[in-house]
Amino acid sequence: MSDKKFFSNLTIDRMNVNDLPEIMAIERESFPSPWTIGIFKKELQSVNSCCLCARINSEDKSVVAAYIIFWLVVDEAHLHNLAVKKEYRGRGFAFKLMEAMREIALENEIAVQTLEVRESNTEAIKLYQKCGFVVKGVIPLYYKDTQEDAVIMWADVKPR
Repeated sequence: MSDKKFFSNLTIDRMNVNDLPEIMAIERESFPSPWTIGIFKKELQSVNSCCLCARINSEDKSVVAAYIIFWLVVDEAHLHNLAVKKEYRGRGFAFKLMEAMREIALENEIAVQTLEVRESNTEAIKLYQKCGFVVKGVIPLYYKDTQEDAVIMWADVKPR
C-alpha cells in the first residue's frame, strides 16, 4: 500500500480503553522500559492528558498505527509518549501526530511545546527538529533503565 493510500485512510482521534491491547503491543516493541497498562489508563483519565491514535481504516477494520500522549499544562504542551507500530515507521505518522499536538496547543492558546528524548534516539530527534523543536539542554542519566542522558527540546507554537 502506498503512503498516499495510507494517508487517505488515516484518521487521528481520541484514544480509548478499547485501543489498549494494540497500544501495548506498539509500546512493547518501541521502548526498552515500556509503560504499563495502568499508566495508560491513568493517562486516559487525566484532565491534563491528550491521548490520540493514528488509525488506518479499511472497509472491514481499523488498525492503530501510532499514538501520542501529551499534557496541556498552563502555557505548555509537554510530550510524554509517541510511538509508531514497526511496520508503519518512516511513513509520516509520527509527524502527523506531532502536527495534531501543535494544532491542539494552538486551539488552547498554548505558547510552547516541550519534550525529553533519549540522546541515542536520532530518528526521533530528526523528527522533532522537522517539527520546529530545538535543543535547549541535557538531563544527565535521565533514563534510569539505560543510564542515558535526555535531550530537552522546545518549540514555539505557531500556525503553519
